[in-house]
Amino acid sequence: MQIMLCAICNIASGGCSEDCKYCTQSARFKTNIQKYKSKPIEKIVEEAKMAKKNEALGFCLVTAGAGLDDEKLDYVCRAAKAVLKEVPDLLLIACNGIAKLEHLKELKKVGVFSYNHNLETSREFFPQICSTHTWEDRFNTNLAAKEAGLMLCCGGIYGLGESEDDRISFRKSLSELQPFSSPINFFIANENLPLKQKPLDTDEALQIIRETKKALPETVIMVAGGREVVLKERQYEIFEAGAGAIVIGDYLTTKGEVPSKDIQKLRDMGFSFATQCH
Repeated sequence: MQIMLCAICNIASGGCSEDCKYCTQSARFKTNIQKYKSKPIEKIVEEAKMAKKNEALGFCLVTAGAGLDDEKLDYVCRAAKAVLKEVPDLLLIACNGIAKLEHLKELKKVGVFSYNHNLETSREFFPQICSTHTWEDRFNTNLAAKEAGLMLCCGGIYGLGESEDDRISFRKSLSELQPFSSPINFFIANENLPLKQKPLDTDEALQIIRETKKALPETVIMVAGGREVVLKERQYEIFEAGAGAIVIGDYLTTKGEVPSKDIQKLRDMGFSFATQCH
């Protein structure tokens, strides 16, 4: 079986004005994370080369904040062009928040393959975890990304306190968008965040993956944040459950599995790694 590996590059960290209760990058909560307005582009290119060395096909340029303005767009475009010049066979994913159609078209022009903007949870539950923007803002950004000709990477977070009905509603909305890939994150509490939830049970997490694949049969299901904590020694069962991709290495503000350990284990299990998008 062939699977896809993706790597995340946090190019602008912390200081976000939004109040998402699950997010360590919000300036409203005193979380102990590294904060910077912009990572040097040479460093981004260096990380892209390392991602390629670690068998990653996708490379995601992530910025904190509500969305794209002209200044941030210019920075992301410069970073994208620099990466593709040095590592042309990476699939670039931009994750820059709420965005206008004209900005998304500019990302497409410089070679960005996909736009990642998660719905996070159901339309009904979203107001309980964020008040500074709406679920509709997120949904409409995904529609604009499709209109701009970008592939969609759209998923969300489980374990925020949502009900089973919320999960069903959330997956129904994802099926309306038909994303190319859909990341599943499992919430891990931080002592400085207002949201206090215990990690999901492993069996429940695997069932979420099965239900997501059932709802999105043509979508690449990607297991991302919380994989190591929630699934522990059973984390490689995700592929039997329907996942076709994982995030390799570190996440935005938390450490992930050492890439070499994942790669060796997956090779031992008989997996190969995608080198192009089918």
